[in-house]
Amino acid sequence: MPKYTYKVQLISTGAEMEGTSEADDKFVLTKNLKAEGKILLSATEVAGVHFDMEKINVYLAKVKLREKILFARNMGTMIKAGLPISRALQIFIKQTQNPKFRQVLNSLSEDINKGTAFSDGLAKFDDIFPAVFISMVRAGEESGGLVEALNTVGGQMEKTYTLTKKVKGAMIYPGVVLSVMVAVGVLMMIYVVPGLSSTFAEAHVELPALTKGVIAVSNFLQNDLLLFLLSVASVVGGFIWFKGTKFGSRAIDWVVLRVPVFGKLVKEFNAALATRTLSSLISAGVDIVRAIDITKDVVSNSYYKDTLETARINVQKGIPLSKVFIEHEEIYPVMVGDMMEVGEETGQLSDMLFKIATFFEEEVDQATQDMSKLIEPLLMVVIAIFVGIFAMAMITPMYSIMSTI
Repeated sequence: MPKYTYKVQLISTGAEMEGTSEADDKFVLTKNLKAEGKILLSATEVAGVHFDMEKINVYLAKVKLREKILFARNMGTMIKAGLPISRALQIFIKQTQNPKFRQVLNSLSEDINKGTAFSDGLAKFDDIFPAVFISMVRAGEESGGLVEALNTVGGQMEKTYTLTKKVKGAMIYPGVVLSVMVAVGVLMMIYVVPGLSSTFAEAHVELPALTKGVIAVSNFLQNDLLLFLLSVASVVGGFIWFKGTKFGSRAIDWVVLRVPVFGKLVKEFNAALATRTLSSLISAGVDIVRAIDITKDVVSNSYYKDTLETARINVQKGIPLSKVFIEHEEIYPVMVGDMMEVGEETGQLSDMLFKIATFFEEEVDQATQDMSKLIEPLLMVVIAIFVGIFAMAMITPMYSIMSTI
């Protein structure tokens, strides 16, 4: 909290005096001194190092997608109930516990009170609110359907959030199991194998090649653990660097699309994400070229970005949107382009895109459930193989020792 040196006049006697005090700002200092029967004449903040925890919390905090979904949903509900946007924002400011989001909402509230359009206020925080959010709110303001736009963008983000969570959830379980298995393996190599190794050395038995290999790994981890950790860190760092390059990112995107089972899931996930975003934007009244441009930023795989960029150029030339999806069946399931073509012919493109998105979201949901069921036995097999190798490496010499007794 800032510290101030001040000069005041006593209300009772009119005498002037000086002093020091801490306060959040000069307005709070004035209020505090007035309560003590003093009138503030001047105040100077004492220079020094102090930490503003509120600013630190704002800097460190992140606005999660779930908070944005609740914001869109609640704002739509409150505006529909007849509350003005400024009043709805004040209510949401009191509800949120995120200091960064509270700061953003305070700024929005100030802009609205000055007569700024809601979408223009949101556009100032394009690092917080995605382009699809801002564009749909702007389209809703222009068409007089702001409530519908907020509900639609809230639903669209919620579907994306749910879909992403399911895909990540399917990957977390095997990742955790394999990580624990590696950690246990390393600990056994460092603390268990050395004892067995010394026993074998004392017995002077001929060790199988497998046992020698396990002991060699154990010796390396005991003597060069730091080198091992540095090697792992180098591999991870190298992968992150490679992924950050244009060529590396492109190569990884190519591989991901062609991995058995998982590649099909990625294609269905991106098909659902692209079609739902397009459907939401077009139904809200966003220009189709702008809608495609925004959707291009929503998908992360570079091959889908390229396809959407081609679609945007084609639409500007008067070529149907469905054409590029039909021509790229290697990344979009066949039915996407065909159903889009039907939607364009019947004038129901937005509805058809929504149906495509719903279908593939259900497919992804089922695929993640099936993957979870498939991964468990596969993990058991992998663990059994590693345990079997270790057991054979350690038990075989034991039999040799027992035979000599």
